[in-house]
Amino acid sequence: MPHLDHRKVIAIDGPAAAGKTTVARELADSLGILLFDTGALYRCITLKAIRKGADLEDEKALAKIARKAKIKLKPASVEDGRAADVLLDGEDVTWSIRQPEVDANVSKVAAYATVREALLSVQRENADGSAVVMVGRDIGTVVTPNAGTKIYLDATAEERARRRYQDMRRQGESMDYISVLDELRERDFKDSTRLVAPLKAADDAIRIKTDGLAVDEIVGQIERIVLERWAKLS
Repeated sequence: MPHLDHRKVIAIDGPAAAGKTTVARELADSLGILLFDTGALYRCITLKAIRKGADLEDEKALAKIARKAKIKLKPASVEDGRAADVLLDGEDVTWSIRQPEVDANVSKVAAYATVREALLSVQRENADGSAVVMVGRDIGTVVTPNAGTKIYLDATAEERARRRYQDMRRQGESMDYISVLDELRERDFKDSTRLVAPLKAADDAIRIKTDGLAVDEIVGQIERIVLERWAKLS
């Protein structure tokens, strides 16, 4: 990996529905810096593959889609709960990439080494020399292992399923809680056991259990850590 300056990168990792995106959005707003949700990249590739009718077992075909896809993340232009606008080939797919079919397949797509490699450079370059919050599952371990601050957010499967279920209800999706919980547990298993960049906390990450904590409590805790570390850079 070429020498990149990631000292001001805030890497936030953790399992699905642990509150990563919500916390990252509030933290980025409070600090006045960019939020980069890396998971949106893999969701875009999954959505595009599904739309094209591509074989999700065909790694070569998926990597080709990843190399050709034009994905942009921009500040939110609509106040509907989104953390940012996600554009895929010029189309706003912010909520399309959150559909159940994408949820059910994104772990499989993200597990392919060539797909991850195709999307890795854009993530690292976006973070080079910048104060940025990056969210994902392997930010602190793979994408920016030299990040100045690494946070690992977690919560029980039941709590995470409750949050995901409520989000889906707000978006008009009809799915019962038990099915959401089952899918989440399956997602956890896939993410943590994949051979390429499995979900895990970096050795030097600060772990925060989000059960029972308000978002502002978590954000405040992380912000204090970040500001202390940034102060040492000047």
